[in-house]
Order: sequence, then C-alpha cells, then structure tokens
Amino acid sequence: MPLGLDVHHRVRDLLDENGDVEVLVTKTQVTYRTPRRGFAVLWRPGVHLDRPPVDLVLSVLLDRPIASSRWRQVVQLSPNRWQHHLAVTGLADVDEEVADWLREAQEAAV
Repeated sequence: MPLGLDVHHRVRDLLDENGDVEVLVTKTQVTYRTPRRGFAVLWRPGVHLDRPPVDLVLSVLLDRPIASSRWRQVVQLSPNRWQHHLAVTGLADVDEEVADWLREAQEAAV
C-alpha cells in the first residue's frame, strides 16, 4: 500500500477515536474537518513545489503555536490560527505525539 494511503488510514483511525470527522479527498490532498471547519490536511508537496524534500506533509491547524523540532514550518494564518507542517517519511512519524496534536486540533474545530 502506498505511504500516503497508509498514513491516511492511521490519521483517520486516530481521529475516529475522538468523534466523527469528515474527510474530503481530492487528487492532491485529504482534508480532515468537523462540520465547522478543517483542522488537518495530508498533502503531496510535489504538486506545489519543484523537488520537495519529502513526498508527504501533514498540516495541522491549531489555536496556538507548538514549539517542536518535528515541525518543518509553523505559519501564523491569523491571530488565533497556526498551521504546523510535519514532514512524513514513514508511518512511524504519525506517533502518539502527533495523535495528541491532531486531537487538540479536532477538538478546537468543533
């Protein structure tokens, strides 16, 4: 199974534990959302960037910045919205720490 599909299943399983989540799939990304708003996106940077350093990125939208060396980039979108980009090179990258961040993002989006 391709890495992107494996990671999607892992993310989906983690989020289903915390309640219902809507999944929107396009050719280049998978968006995870509540009825109110999106809170995470799994995407392929090669669609948007020439020669990206990784094949897969998990972006998590949080109400605060989280300082971690695991984030490739943290971008402030608005006063209370921070987008965190995690490079995913294998299924092990979606561990319990990432699960906690995803749950926080999902709860904030309700």
